[in-house]
Amino acid sequence: MKQSIITAFLSKTQDRFSEYHEPTGLKERLEIVQKIDGVTGVEIVYPYETEEAAATKKLMEDMGLEFAAVNANIKKETKWVPGALSRPKENLRNDAVQLIKDAKDYAIAVGAPLVTCCPLSDGYDNLFQVDYQKGWKYMIDAFAEAADYKPEMPLFVEYKINETRVNCFLDSCAKTIVFLKEVQNAATGVTIDFGHSLLAKENPAEVLAMCEQSNIDYYLHTNDNDWQFDWDLIGGSRNFLHTVEFFFYAKEFGYDKYFTADASPRIFDMLGFFREHAEMNKAIWNIVENLDRDQYRRMMHEEKHMDLMRLVRKEIYRL
Repeated sequence: MKQSIITAFLSKTQDRFSEYHEPTGLKERLEIVQKIDGVTGVEIVYPYETEEAAATKKLMEDMGLEFAAVNANIKKETKWVPGALSRPKENLRNDAVQLIKDAKDYAIAVGAPLVTCCPLSDGYDNLFQVDYQKGWKYMIDAFAEAADYKPEMPLFVEYKINETRVNCFLDSCAKTIVFLKEVQNAATGVTIDFGHSLLAKENPAEVLAMCEQSNIDYYLHTNDNDWQFDWDLIGGSRNFLHTVEFFFYAKEFGYDKYFTADASPRIFDMLGFFREHAEMNKAIWNIVENLDRDQYRRMMHEEKHMDLMRLVRKEIYRL
């Protein structure tokens, strides 16, 4: 199991009410990562938290760290607050596509394996606010153009039911799969955030299986919440069995990318928070590794439901 952290959470963060922790530079963030056992990678946000590619690549190499992904942020600039890839104004869409292309160039330069993008500002707040058909078409065309650029660098898209829009266009995994089928580029995939899946009232493990069956690649973010808000809590702290099942299928399907912590310490000690997140993930992964997955799937096929519950109680809950 390879674990990484999004570098943005290793610095000052804020919500509508308060600010948390002190600002840090890239080197300081990487030094924090070095102190967390079991974490060997980072997802870095482009272009706001990156430095010059050659210098960053050397810094990562000197510290013995790897890139899990480069995150192309197309929602921060004021011009993209109402949306980026779905906007009627072609110049705004083109600017967003260019940022993703630049992120691909950066990822190639630093040796990252993929670029991910989360178009949260693309959607709507009011009814009769946007032309749904045109907005959907604009998004497909824009993302397809970005995916076609240097296809040797895969491009992943992350969905979320809402925030920053009341309704995000890409609000579920099924809808995102449809979106990527329309994009028609094999070098694309879904970034599955465990907490975003919960918010969409999905089962995260089922989402993995759906992508696998649809031949859609995926990259995984780990965290937890209460199904009501994207709290980005320590993985497995609220939804233990869902996390076990999520890891079960990741293991079953041979997932070999990073499990990236999209989690926020907020009021908690930053180092302690991410250490506990990594340890929880590792402990749950160890449970999964010791399960006879063939037996579980065979019993599913045989519909031995209570026998399966008995196994879950004894082998997972250990009761």
